[in-house]
Amino acid sequence: MACLTDTQIERFREEGCITVEGAATAQQLSEMRRDFSQWVEQSRDHDAPFGEMLDGRPRFDIDPDHSAERPSLRRVASPTELSDAYLNVLKTGAMTDMVAELIGPDIKFHHSKINSKLPHTSTTVKWHQDFTFDPHSNDDLVTALLFLDDVTEENGPLMVAPGSHRGPLLSLRQNGVFTGAVNEMEANRFERQSVKQTGPAGAVCLMHSRVAHASTRNRSARPRTLFIAAISATDAVPLAPIAVPSVHAGMMLRGRDTGRIRSVAFEMETPEIPDGASFFTQQAAM
Repeated sequence: MACLTDTQIERFREEGCITVEGAATAQQLSEMRRDFSQWVEQSRDHDAPFGEMLDGRPRFDIDPDHSAERPSLRRVASPTELSDAYLNVLKTGAMTDMVAELIGPDIKFHHSKINSKLPHTSTTVKWHQDFTFDPHSNDDLVTALLFLDDVTEENGPLMVAPGSHRGPLLSLRQNGVFTGAVNEMEANRFERQSVKQTGPAGAVCLMHSRVAHASTRNRSARPRTLFIAAISATDAVPLAPIAVPSVHAGMMLRGRDTGRIRSVAFEMETPEIPDGASFFTQQAAM
């Protein structure tokens, strides 16, 4: 049974982004929130990023304004390695079925993370394209952002520039430094075009990996937490090391491994893996 309408699929192709409700069940949301709440409680005992990813970098990233009294856990890398709840949603959830309808039928997992903006924290995301962090031999890649909370205009929603996936791959270097963000002129242009992606918990924003996007800080008393999964066509082969490594990287999610590589022509700068816990440290250098 199809999850997406023809209209939604056509809109994704034209604009590079759609937000669809009903991508997770109430039970799935409850289990994911439970596990994330436990990680937030653990973060109260730390004053710097902590835990360990496969490559030795910290798994849990905290905002500079983090404290035990008001925790600000802003990133959990590869939560599918820690939680059956997140792994099961990735493997069996409607979110993944929707991605298969957009770029499938044969799709595989690249990486996942949780990005959270707890109430009144300072985390922002500057304008960028995901593909320039995670280049592949072709651009059939979707970033699926599952809303664990209601996302409103006040709690730091994702902003996208519709149609930007059909434009150029932009530099993430400023004055010779890899900042993970486009320059001010491009950022201002995208800001004027931007559309906020809001919706209830359980909705998912399905975003082409070349779409320019950003988000502002959470100015509300309500959290905004996203489970983010990068999913590609099976014949899209990574061209750079994965910045968020996972034991599940390359896992087939739908269909079969075709044993083929498909390439398209493009040119871009080589991305850099951050020294710290996440790309937030790179963007802070801008």
